Amino acid sequence: MRIALCPGSFDPVTYAHLDIVQRASRLFDRVHVAVLENPNKNPLFSLEERLEMLKEATKNWSKVEQGVFSGLVVEYARQVGASAIVRGLRAVSDFEYEFQMAAMNRHLAEDVETVFVMTSSEYAFVSSSLIKEVVRYGGDVSRWVPPNVKERLVERLGKRGQ
Repeated sequence: MRIALCPGSFDPVTYAHLDIVQRASRLFDRVHVAVLENPNKNPLFSLEERLEMLKEATKNWSKVEQGVFSGLVVEYARQVGASAIVRGLRAVSDFEYEFQMAAMNRHLAEDVETVFVMTSSEYAFVSSSLIKEVVRYGGDVSRWVPPNVKERLVERLGKRGQ
């Protein structure tokens, strides 16, 4: 069985993230989507909230499992039996950082490959940070996040986002 890991902060999960997960599920037998607990970041949503939103968004996808992790992504990949880490690329600017991470991961775990998937053009500009900013200033993000995520964003960042 070919298992892939799609790691991320998912603060919050967007349709761009889900696009990558769904496309990875066509390439692999099972996809494990994991929310990263990163002490160096100050997320809007707790780890539990991010996992809950992710579970809701992927609940009908039989090949997708969800989880949380901290530490090295390659160690978590091994823990869940993943032979590949799937990462989405939006633009050339993403590539440099992702290339460095892939090279380091390759040195840490030669048995775990990194697979890059280009984000669909309709989501190429979408980021969790940008989504949060749009909601803060009263914009509608319905096209870029699931309904449950929009609802939580509006609750957290103010009623102007409705």
